[in-house]
Amino acid sequence: MFRKARKTVSRGRAVVHKMHPFTIRLKDRTVQQSELQPLRLKLDQGAKVTGLSVLREDGDVAETVFLCEIHHKTDIKQKLDARCAVRRSRRNRKTRYRKPRFLNRRRPEGWLPPSFKARVNQLINAVRKLTKLLPISAISIEDAKFDTQKLQNPEISGIEYQRGTLFGYEVREYLLEKWGRKCAYCGRSDVPLEIDHIVPRSRGGTDRVSNLTLACRECNQKKGNKTAAEFGYPHVEEQARQTYKQPAFMNSIRSYLSKSLSGFGIPAEYETGALTKANRIRLGFPKEHYFDACCVGESTPSEIRITQSYVQIWRAVGRGTRQMCNTDKFGFPRGHRQRRKKHFGFQTGDIVKAIVPRGKYAGIWVGAVAVRGSGFFDIKDTNGKRICQGISYKYCKLIQIADGWQYSKRKANYSKSHTTEVACL
Repeated sequence: MFRKARKTVSRGRAVVHKMHPFTIRLKDRTVQQSELQPLRLKLDQGAKVTGLSVLREDGDVAETVFLCEIHHKTDIKQKLDARCAVRRSRRNRKTRYRKPRFLNRRRPEGWLPPSFKARVNQLINAVRKLTKLLPISAISIEDAKFDTQKLQNPEISGIEYQRGTLFGYEVREYLLEKWGRKCAYCGRSDVPLEIDHIVPRSRGGTDRVSNLTLACRECNQKKGNKTAAEFGYPHVEEQARQTYKQPAFMNSIRSYLSKSLSGFGIPAEYETGALTKANRIRLGFPKEHYFDACCVGESTPSEIRITQSYVQIWRAVGRGTRQMCNTDKFGFPRGHRQRRKKHFGFQTGDIVKAIVPRGKYAGIWVGAVAVRGSGFFDIKDTNGKRICQGISYKYCKLIQIADGWQYSKRKANYSKSHTTEVACL
């Protein structure tokens, strides 16, 4: 694919439109003169990482066009709490800061916590970016890891609903997420896992999810007829009482997400993670977010061909900060930020290519730039590590404007899976 794109650009038939994701634009034809192939966008939404894939479908066979992982911001609540503490401190010192507002303000309809709303907006931003570049004709979304009604109230629609074809997958998926996909006793994750009763059924234990955990075969046999506390792991019983936050997160954002995606005018299907896992095991894919995305929904074909060697990593980093005063860890000021965001045509976060002719950093450098008013910039790699500093703006060439994302890639973990993650006993 990249070889064909390289030839098309070298022959003058196309130009590079965008570097991340890499996109070329044909010059010898228009969209009306072209025959577009319909593509399906699939999303495996998570609280911290969202898997994303684009498939080209042809009957019962599909091949991947794009694989990606979106890493969401996870420190929004901590930053809001820190800002609240700073404001409260200034009020206590009577520095004529803003007055506190009452906590009985009415929230608007559809209100979401800032941390939840940011994750959904990051996902919508990524979908909007891809729909501008690809002829997306359908969207498949995993809107829940598991059906909480099936877990808390199995009698809601009778025994058929409780023991449906996906009931075992619902319970196992819940336990896999809650216990981190590893044995609750020895911590091993590279072995088949079994469902274990924290309080054995022979001693009055029930089949409720709060009494279930995961254990490897060896630990399960050693535990025998003991409770988890008697086996030497009292923390397992304490952790079992803790609620899992993922259902609350997914249930909160479901309506907001569906309403936002409906604005694209593309038909969408919504399915639970139980069907995703069943499809992934059937196709033999390893447990990865981007492979989970390939398996979302009933539209998953009987065969999926992986044509990508690398998976794109999009990390949400934001477009800067409104904080005008830098502080140390104790909260004391350490200087003020400049009001200007752009310097010499560049802003922090822009991806640039610097050709340095001489000096300590002589060579070619590509990365995200950190600007200074003096005109001497720093360049960072995809991991945020500074690779060169004090580079003049005259040596820098803009590749892509900062858009709130940090782009990188890594090798796709494509190895057929031959073991079942959880044995249903």
